[in-house]
Amino acid sequence: MSSSKLIIWLQATRPKTLGAAIAPVLIGSSMAYDKITFSESLALMTLLGAILIQIGTNFANDYFDYIKGADDENRIGPTRATQAGLVSPAQMRFAFILTFSLAAIVGVYLTWKGGWILLLIGIISIGAGISYTGGWAFGYKGLGDIFVLVFFGPVAVMGTYYLQTQTSSLPVVIASLGPGLIATAILVVNNLRDMDTDKVAGKKTLVVKFGRTFARYEYLLCIATACLVPLGLYSLNEPPYVLLSSLILIFALPIIRVIFTSIEGTVLNKALAHTGKLLLLYSVLFSIGYLIG
Repeated sequence: MSSSKLIIWLQATRPKTLGAAIAPVLIGSSMAYDKITFSESLALMTLLGAILIQIGTNFANDYFDYIKGADDENRIGPTRATQAGLVSPAQMRFAFILTFSLAAIVGVYLTWKGGWILLLIGIISIGAGISYTGGWAFGYKGLGDIFVLVFFGPVAVMGTYYLQTQTSSLPVVIASLGPGLIATAILVVNNLRDMDTDKVAGKKTLVVKFGRTFARYEYLLCIATACLVPLGLYSLNEPPYVLLSSLILIFALPIIRVIFTSIEGTVLNKALAHTGKLLLLYSVLFSIGYLIG
């Protein structure tokens, strides 16, 4: 494979979105770290599986959005490989099938270590990754926000913690909402930017259904509630240093101002990237706070 082709495929993985897969694994692993059953190698395999599912989902979205006409010459977001003619639809279809197959192989190992619940999580996660824009396409029916909240929050965090400990707890459930909410905020920016083209393509996101004002307040609610999650944990006698993750609100304020004042695609692209960085920062600060607490 030539270097230019490799770059195309690397860009098609959408590296800026991979933080959404990394963040919940970091949080779940940090909460399980002090348990005698914790395994660093198992944590790394969990992270690999999560990243592969995210990349597979990105490839599937690239393919199905092109097939369904959601990505066309009017697209204002980052380049999609299939829509731009850089990769053929057949190649992209093969890529997402291959990537999900690799994720399934990792899933076999995780199932061996964690039991049938991990098998169920893996099957549902891969199925949801395909069905987001393909098959039932719930991303086209206004259910994408719920999908992101659930799978990048409770499913990923609680699944990671359970894999290490074979148990769960109320603090883990509460902590899982943080990354899920910020990941949902990422989707909100994406859908806010694509509102006009999604409307034409029949992609009925919540922004299309309820308008820009709704989306802006949804974004604000997601970020603000995520910042309240550490306070809830602190009230349950969890380590006080988890409150460090609430500091992302300082960095979120300029992004919130942009969300409420701009509809320009290039500006919202930057807001999208910055929100992705917020999610990573949140998970790192949370993990550090939990480990030193």
